[in-house]
Amino acid sequence: MEAKVISLSGKEPRTIELSDAVFGLPINEDVIWYAVTNELANARVGTASTRDRSEVRGTNRKPFSQKGGGRVRHGDLKANIFVGGGVSFGPKPRDYSYSIPRKEKQLSLKTILSLKIQDELMTIIEDFTVESGKTKDLIKVLSNVVDIKNPERTVLILKDDDPMIKRAARNIPWLTYLTYNRLRAHDLFYARRVIMMEGASAKLNEFYAKAAKES
Repeated sequence: MEAKVISLSGKEPRTIELSDAVFGLPINEDVIWYAVTNELANARVGTASTRDRSEVRGTNRKPFSQKGGGRVRHGDLKANIFVGGGVSFGPKPRDYSYSIPRKEKQLSLKTILSLKIQDELMTIIEDFTVESGKTKDLIKVLSNVVDIKNPERTVLILKDDDPMIKRAARNIPWLTYLTYNRLRAHDLFYARRVIMMEGASAKLNEFYAKAAKES
């Protein structure tokens, strides 16, 4: 499939060839859900903790007599129905992370990329760098494809680990940067605009072609 490449110098857009195996897949909502849910679960800290009645500090004496008071029997004040008592079935520290098959993860990312192309939410631009590492210089570049006055949740896909671009992007609240070989399904799926470098598109074609051969 063909896609337009936006020039930063103001020249007429040109076209490049994108792999249908990466950017032209049918939309599989199930595999997207599994990948996004997996990333959210892996990001959970899992430190929530409550005390049950055996861990609450307090007396072991009976709160009142077993019989004769007209009230229900109780063993001690640490029961869960009393203020300051233990919590029944409360959370304990645990690990929420789990893994999904590599092929399923790759399929979800390719499906999301295809979805963004189909919904016309992806823009491919010429490769660039920000030699100064300054936020204002990066915003000047992005202003060619993004409405800076009314920005939306945007993901920038880099062709390599460019430290200067990453440094410049840290202070832009609506921008998330991802390298082509370390994409995140959650960020891509919920982005309202995806900006991909031309070099990143070529490397994605090679990366997933290589992964398909290895599998």
